[in-house]
Amino acid sequence: MSADSLTGWVLCWRIARRDGVTIGLTGHDRDLWLDGLCYRSAPGLTPSAVVRGDGLEVDLMEASGALTSAAIGERDLLAGRWDEARVAAIAVDWTGQEAPVPLGHGTIGAVQLGEGGFTAELRGVGALLDRPVAEETAPDCRATLGDRRCRVAMAGRRRFARVVGWDGERRLTVDAVEPVANAYGQGRLIWFGGANTGLEAVIDRSDGDGLWLFAAPGFAVEGAPLIELVEGCDKRLDTCLGRFGNVVNFRGEPFLPGIDLLTRYPGA
Repeated sequence: MSADSLTGWVLCWRIARRDGVTIGLTGHDRDLWLDGLCYRSAPGLTPSAVVRGDGLEVDLMEASGALTSAAIGERDLLAGRWDEARVAAIAVDWTGQEAPVPLGHGTIGAVQLGEGGFTAELRGVGALLDRPVAEETAPDCRATLGDRRCRVAMAGRRRFARVVGWDGERRLTVDAVEPVANAYGQGRLIWFGGANTGLEAVIDRSDGDGLWLFAAPGFAVEGAPLIELVEGCDKRLDTCLGRFGNVVNFRGEPFLPGIDLLTRYPGA
């Protein structure tokens, strides 16, 4: 390939967040339209070396760029809007004479913030091989409430409510009382209004009309934003039996002796 032919190639990124927002970025000095998506000019976005192979090694790519309100903002990164977003990187001949060349795809992994910029790691599908191939035994259930292993129907366990109070930290007050004690403990809260729209939070515990989150909301809670509350489960056998009547699908080993068996002796 001659030196002249290299000048027409430019890097493009297609990033799709979990909430459905999709953006396109390019290192070119002007915007490009590809497959109905406008790739905004972001000359500050640069890739590092791309590691790919035809074996079982994990495909890795890293990208760094400036934080801009029009593309990827610092507040959105810190709030988790870009966590696990799907990314596709392609090299495009912006003159239209050559077909696009795919460079890699995967999800956004670790994100590091620096002075006026960020560095994001793109992990390919090969990274799935790093996961454990077998589950570890545990007294608590390994299923998630309502998934295909748990099989508890969730249709009546999701409710909409409005936030009517916030202590500035982790505690929220809603306009609806929980159906049973700690119904939303270990459950999820999905924001449908306000500055946190599209974000999810894990609920630590609930009591009456109060909710305590594991972490404070990413953005200030103002007004009375709409939220969806999804019931949770503490994954104990007693809860599975008494609250859900679902022991047949319990995915734990509560009666399996643990390592404390070595320290047991008569009279202990």
